[in-house]
Amino acid sequence: MSNSPALVADKAPGLTIDGQIVTTSAVNRVINPATGEVFAEVPDAGAEHLDAAVDAARRAAPSWRDMGIAARQEIVRNVVELVRTNIDELAMLVTLEQGKPLAKAAGEIDSGLRGLTRYASTDIPVEIFRDNDDEYIEIHREPVGVVGAITAWNYPLLLALWKIGPALVTGNTIILKPSPLTPVATLRLGELLQQALPAGVLQILSGGDDLGRAMTAHPGINKITFTGSERAGKSIMSGAGPTLKRLTLELGGNDAGIVLDDVDVAAIADDLYWAALSNCGAVCAGLKRLYVPAHLAPAIEEALAEVATTIVVGNGLDEGVDMGPIQNLAQLEKVRGYVDDAVQRGADVYFRGEIPDGPGYFHPVTLVRGVDDTTPLVREEQFGPVLPILTYTDIDDVVERANNSDLGLGASVWSTDEQRAVQVANRLEAGTAWVNQHPVLTSDVPFGGIKQSGLGVEQSVHGILEYTNFRVLRVKR
Repeated sequence: MSNSPALVADKAPGLTIDGQIVTTSAVNRVINPATGEVFAEVPDAGAEHLDAAVDAARRAAPSWRDMGIAARQEIVRNVVELVRTNIDELAMLVTLEQGKPLAKAAGEIDSGLRGLTRYASTDIPVEIFRDNDDEYIEIHREPVGVVGAITAWNYPLLLALWKIGPALVTGNTIILKPSPLTPVATLRLGELLQQALPAGVLQILSGGDDLGRAMTAHPGINKITFTGSERAGKSIMSGAGPTLKRLTLELGGNDAGIVLDDVDVAAIADDLYWAALSNCGAVCAGLKRLYVPAHLAPAIEEALAEVATTIVVGNGLDEGVDMGPIQNLAQLEKVRGYVDDAVQRGADVYFRGEIPDGPGYFHPVTLVRGVDDTTPLVREEQFGPVLPILTYTDIDDVVERANNSDLGLGASVWSTDEQRAVQVANRLEAGTAWVNQHPVLTSDVPFGGIKQSGLGVEQSVHGILEYTNFRVLRVKR
């Protein structure tokens, strides 16, 4: 199968503003990371496009809100079917711009659709708080208004659907900006969904950091929901301050995994590998640093290497590929820098996999030992197919080391003794602590970080309600 630019170059999608497809003179050339070549040109939105989108969103908001949740949920179910009908096209675009294998691109979209289906069946009832001779009190949840959503490049459509679903169900209109590195599939999604949604309810604008900053500061946008780095999250929080926007920030992680001394190494090796290196290591809540008992380190290192030898790295459109390229050149160079620095500090790269010859942003699966907690590869989020393995001899010490981070998205404990593992997991400073798995996210369970890994949660009814404000009705009798 070819990844020829001709697949999409003749029909690259445009912006969606007020139900119309819009092109611009300014364009963004999108690179296929498997080839390093431009495969599509998409419009770059300017301030005038943002203003037009905000005006349309605010005009559409009252009728969308007043439609009622049951009617909105029925439309969201129609959205699910529309996307599912076009999943092959959308998955192809995800692979071309993001790099992941085609089956995993389709799986990403399917996961997002499962979330939308759940949101479309989640009720938000009015709470009768008090009803007596003196007073009657109702607690309502009302839409915030216009939502600005900004997504990252690692899961372009999953992240978009995670934000679109709760916003629509709760009665908000939404303007979504994908990463400029992966805008194509999201823009196409926006085109498709105009068939199911009233004009102005969902609009997609592609652009760079300037557009993101403009969305954050725009007085007509009531909430920002963002997935990306903690650095960008801090900038958004600062930019949103003057207008006191509501915020949901799902930021970076440097998740620790702690293997206890009673594990069956062979039984957990495959799960440990994918916990760390799924999606070419570009998972915000992926396992980024693995702590193992010193006496088990050789066995665990060998077992991980055995799994790694089975991984085929290549173009995501080719059959039999397990892992694609790193999504962009800057990230590839960053990951290379982490590994080179670790080696200069005395680390042992004891496994380095094979990558294709020729162009593309490919990085081998890389397993590193002989590092300590001060090494940047361990201390910072590498976001690539590299796993540092560290040893410990004392459980109190390793818990302290695992918690010694400004980030707190996820963490995990691995053991055959569930009660013992839970005791350790409850000591870890993270938004989610997993036992014998990492990371597992489902739309019925809240997901978010503590410390500098974010603000608020996504998923579940708790995540849905982050798209609402309280409104209290209080009647004296």
